[in-house]
Amino acid sequence: MGGDYGSAVTVPASLAVLQKLPTLSLTLVGDQSEIESQIAAFGTAASDRIQIVHTEEVIQMDDKPSIALRKKKNSSTYQAIELVSQTAAQACVSAGNTGALLAIGCYLLKTFPGVDRPAIVSAFPTLDGRCFILDLGANAAVQPQSLCQFAVMANAMLEAIYDIASPRVGILNMGKEVGKGNELVQLADELIRKIEPLNYIGFVEPSDIFEGRVDIAVCDGFVGNMMLKTMEGVASMVDQLLAKQINKKELIGEHSSTISALLSTVRGQLDPRKYNGASFLGLQGIVVKSHGAADQSSFEQALYTAIAAVESDLPNQIRKRVAPGHH
Repeated sequence: MGGDYGSAVTVPASLAVLQKLPTLSLTLVGDQSEIESQIAAFGTAASDRIQIVHTEEVIQMDDKPSIALRKKKNSSTYQAIELVSQTAAQACVSAGNTGALLAIGCYLLKTFPGVDRPAIVSAFPTLDGRCFILDLGANAAVQPQSLCQFAVMANAMLEAIYDIASPRVGILNMGKEVGKGNELVQLADELIRKIEPLNYIGFVEPSDIFEGRVDIAVCDGFVGNMMLKTMEGVASMVDQLLAKQINKKELIGEHSSTISALLSTVRGQLDPRKYNGASFLGLQGIVVKSHGAADQSSFEQALYTAIAAVESDLPNQIRKRVAPGHH
């Protein structure tokens, strides 16, 4: 029920993924009549693998997480995560209120021993692939050991889901030089160097992410969220600038098809829909956050992100890595 479009996006996306994956079953949590209406409009043979859990409440995007946790236990968000906590579902995907999703996830699923705070992680395009950045906003302020935990969890995720052996890990900083940055990154740098067998390459700058020099970049949630929103803004600006240039009269003619193809390629590489689906690492269950403005294609990608986490048994992979005394 969450996000900008609610069931108008989540139900068609669910049906599309069900059609592609014959072993998948989904539980849709929310207003039953609204969900059934969407299924009737878009329904296929795959809709027989859908269960509906009816809820009366919806957590609004501006609801405080503490209020949502205490007073909206019959909300679609709360009930969906509770299904995971009861092992009635293997993962939860939501486009709703991020703070509420995190608070309810921490309350119902708990974090693994050895994890102080969960982190939000997602992939971003680089020149030759993708880089995973965390934390993207779960924790505005963290301790140095949390950055180490983020690195270990993301390392486990890339090895388990993406089959990337020994991913390169860096701490996002204002400079690569030793001595640069605040006390948080300085202390985290000292700690992370002691973690074996992490492939730690030191401090990295934002440009290193775009140039593909690192697979994992760790930072606190304030820096990560600013990075996320800056990247989204730049991608949108580039898209608009390219569109303006393609529409200029001097580009119309014999080169227009070539330029249109180039524009389409660049847009495709920067398309945020291809990277939708941020995982909450550290929880004892799989929770994936979709962008609130997600369209159908974008929400489908968030579902695939959750499915990959289930198939790779990601929580168990992380549990083994972060267990106290493991390193």
